[in-house]
Amino acid sequence: MTTERLDQPRALRRTLRPHYDPEAFGRLSEQIARFLGTARFIVYMTVFVGVWVAWNVVAPPNLKFDPYPFIFLTLMLSLQASYAAPLILLAQNRQSDRDRIQYEQDREAAERNQAEIEYLTREIAGLRLALNEVATRDYLRAELGRFVEELKERR
Repeated sequence: MTTERLDQPRALRRTLRPHYDPEAFGRLSEQIARFLGTARFIVYMTVFVGVWVAWNVVAPPNLKFDPYPFIFLTLMLSLQASYAAPLILLAQNRQSDRDRIQYEQDREAAERNQAEIEYLTREIAGLRLALNEVATRDYLRAELGRFVEELKERR
């Protein structure tokens, strides 16, 4: 058994599986899911189904490609739904991941803000205590006035 060396890159292996970029695929799925959730998509699908049904009802028999039970139309809509559902779920999962990360960042910012507020509150309380020990202008005037009176009395 050979152990892999961690200080050397792995040798490239050929694989039959297709390689895809998960981030690019996720962005594409979000764009598709965003489009599937619009009124434009509903209008397009309604027009598509309407034209399909109208063609297969009104067209001459030799040009009809999906007669009345519209089995092929049902198959096409099922295929579209089978691709749309996982793409929408993928887009929702990516959005929930982004929301979770945003929530964590907001929580951390709120904790930092709370710590800063507590620090500033302590600083303000310290300043108030320090100001109580500082002589005010009125106190100094009163003391100087008494001192002047004492000096006048001594003379």
